Amino acid sequence: MKLYRARIPAIATAVLERLSNEGDIELAAENRAEAAQDLIAVMEMYLKRDQDLREAVREDMERRAIPYDQFGKARSEVADRWGHPVGDDVDRFLARQFVETFMISRFVDEVYSDDSVIYKKILDSMKAFDVDERALRAEAEERIKNIPEHSVDRPDARQRALKEVRKRHGLI
Repeated sequence: MKLYRARIPAIATAVLERLSNEGDIELAAENRAEAAQDLIAVMEMYLKRDQDLREAVREDMERRAIPYDQFGKARSEVADRWGHPVGDDVDRFLARQFVETFMISRFVDEVYSDDSVIYKKILDSMKAFDVDERALRAEAEERIKNIPEHSVDRPDARQRALKEVRKRHGLI
């Protein structure tokens, strides 16, 4: 799962709504916004650490003279060293963090369900916000099909098109 900053408030709201509506947690109406802010803070912290990871990978690649086409592999190596989740592990990591947050938050009045039940419901709720990155890239490629494949302008055009597609889908 790729976490988009624009979707963070909606994810927090959806998770809290589902868990409170299904009786897994108890939230006072006046504490909903603060409980959502707790979840938002967890996701913002993940994004901050992810940005730090990307910067560390770039520095490491530059220092070791690794070509940019190896970015994914280098990122995986650094993420493993840091213990930072990437790819499919992101939603599971965030779900575990949310469960822990519910246990310590002063804005969640009571937790009724087992951690495993809450964890599964959080994962289910988060699936609704998962984005098919391949479809976004395919749509961006469709927009730049008139630019020759090995053209110098193609990478920049691809990035611009991908940004436009993400913006159109409300991701940025």
